Amino acid sequence: MMTKTLPLILLLLAAAPALAAPGPETTNPPPARQNAGVMRYDTNNDGFVDRAEWNAGQEARFKQLDTDKDGKLSKEELSANTRSDRALARQEAFFKRMDTDRDGFVSKAEFMAQADKNFARCDLDKDGRINTAECRQALRRQPVDRARQDR
Repeated sequence: MMTKTLPLILLLLAAAPALAAPGPETTNPPPARQNAGVMRYDTNNDGFVDRAEWNAGQEARFKQLDTDKDGKLSKEELSANTRSDRALARQEAFFKRMDTDRDGFVSKAEFMAQADKNFARCDLDKDGRINTAECRQALRRQPVDRARQDR
């Protein structure tokens, strides 16, 4: 189960600091907790992240990670802020899963394809929007065992 949920967990954790850019000033800013994790992408503050908000956030995250601005991510760029050996091993496995053409880099298309899978996995009710509770529930679900399903 952990290997199936690991890409989503890593992407959500990696994306957390990416979009901390200040938004428009409000007189009553939402509580700080609301802007953590997946809710960081809720730019219209409606309590949900729709696909457009998610995609914009993921594109901004890709741009932030692409430090040499060559339009692709290297293993070093993806794991630049990784501190522990265990986290580094997870990042490397995640990189390998995203690098679907096996060219040693993650293109923006590959990055966004993984982001799309992560959104779809969190969107349990398939209404086109997600929130923290829905993502937590999705991460607790058992992934489909393809070998058992084919029998």
